[in-house]
Amino acid sequence: MATIATQLISALARSGVQRVYGLPGDSLNGFTDAIRRSGVVTWEHVRHEETAAFAAAADAALTGRLAVCAGSCGPGNLHLVNGLFDAQRSRVPVLAIAAHIPRNEIGSEYFQETHPQELFRECSVYCELVSTPEMAPRIFEMAMRAAVEENGVAVVVVPGEIFLAPGSETGWLAKSIEATRSVIRPDEVSLRQAAQILNDGERVTILGGAGVQGAHDELVRLAGTLNAPVVHALRGKEFIEYDNPYDVGMTGLLGFASGYKAIKEADTLLMLGTDFPYQQFYPKDARIVQVDVRGRNLGRRTPIDLGLVGTVADTCDALQPLLVQKQDRTHLDRSLRHYVKTRKSLDGLAVNDRDKTPIRPEYVAGLANELATDDAVFTVDVGSPVVWAARYLKMNGKRRLVGSFNHGTMACALPHAIGAQTAFPDRQVIALAGDGGLAMAFGELITLIQNRLPVKVIVFNNSSLNFVELEMKAAGIVNFGTDLTNPDFAAVGRALGAFGRRVEHPGELKEALSEAFAHDGPAIVDVVTARQEMSVPPAISAEQAKGFSLYAIRTIMAGRADELLDLVTTNVARRILD
Repeated sequence: MATIATQLISALARSGVQRVYGLPGDSLNGFTDAIRRSGVVTWEHVRHEETAAFAAAADAALTGRLAVCAGSCGPGNLHLVNGLFDAQRSRVPVLAIAAHIPRNEIGSEYFQETHPQELFRECSVYCELVSTPEMAPRIFEMAMRAAVEENGVAVVVVPGEIFLAPGSETGWLAKSIEATRSVIRPDEVSLRQAAQILNDGERVTILGGAGVQGAHDELVRLAGTLNAPVVHALRGKEFIEYDNPYDVGMTGLLGFASGYKAIKEADTLLMLGTDFPYQQFYPKDARIVQVDVRGRNLGRRTPIDLGLVGTVADTCDALQPLLVQKQDRTHLDRSLRHYVKTRKSLDGLAVNDRDKTPIRPEYVAGLANELATDDAVFTVDVGSPVVWAARYLKMNGKRRLVGSFNHGTMACALPHAIGAQTAFPDRQVIALAGDGGLAMAFGELITLIQNRLPVKVIVFNNSSLNFVELEMKAAGIVNFGTDLTNPDFAAVGRALGAFGRRVEHPGELKEALSEAFAHDGPAIVDVVTARQEMSVPPAISAEQAKGFSLYAIRTIMAGRADELLDLVTTNVARRILD
């Protein structure tokens, strides 16, 4: 008779799951042995369970299908938590299998005992303990269904001995479990109300987010009818900016002036599939219509005039016939001109600045964009790398961009890249890693070698927690605790068996990246970048301006005037993006 673990592996394979990310442990032995014997599902070994969860999150984000990770009892599955928070907040379907201590020891403060159902409840849409073998098939089916239908994390806690128990034929897990397809849109009354607001608006702007995925054509058609500039939040970048004559860039802390201005000058804002969190970037007096498939998200970031529950594609399709073609392009043309000006200013920074060292990080991102393949997958660390990715990576409808954009955790670029490359072995995967983030996930460089994953890692090496330093400057605080003593990351890569090259002069960068991208295997390019390059947001508040002034005064008084001089020298060529 098949074991519970064998039943589960068969059900996963039947539902399209091809791999499980994890680290083995004694409480997982029954599960991993079932994988070994299956021949259809692979075990993707990583060096830390957190990476397993991040890899599964990237896998699910790129494939759109259920991805699976696993951790052994106690500390093993506890390590999954950060990656599962990332998956949950990114709204991707992940099943986490959390092995548990022997069930007759639960509650006795046994070796490695934790309470997984409590630990994982906040980062999941479903979390349940399997108490008996008879319960297992049904609970696993409910968990898989919850993950794919709610686009979230489902956690099943399983005492290790249950994996080895005989499984009975109950009907559960007997059929494929995949997401249903539905048409989701508002009713006719709500649609007419939305159309009235949009038709009455004289300066309509659209703000789109990750919910625009799969609705690019509907978005562009709607923008054309409304003569509306289209601004994107970061997670909407890959689905919005390409082949879009109405695109005026991004807003937010990582964005730039044209996106900010197009929203601030609008008298009507249409929010499509975005939960953009920063209140200071919303217009003060505009009427706002928000479309989201999750009703609970409506109006939680800024007061709205009308909320609509529906997918972006279905809602735009239903709304389109009710809209009147606008003739006045004043707001649109002004926004487009400002975008051209802003884009030119930004691109002017992504250059070899007369062979000056350290190298401008904008130049690194710009060259990576230029040299990458048309269908490259980019993964990015939180901090300054995500700023340069947001501003200099160009999406084209085939490229993908994965990062911890909602959870905002360090050390995600390399783990996400592992999942991306595992799911798509024939695509180019480029990880834009911060030096702090890469050091935090250092062991996963070995995973690239062991699993033969040809990920290209570009390290923005500025010997600091750079974005934290910017936050300190904005708050008027002298930088403290942000210095990093780094190794030669390229030499470390070579020692592990990867391609490795360190770049300290901008004239050598293009050749180094070209060699790394052409290398048939993992590659690490360690680029020494300017520490004091400022990723200034599109709108500086009075408090931030005051903070920068206080930072300057306090830095001089602390006897660190050389740091202030370096800041001014590095940014002297920066143009103000008005």
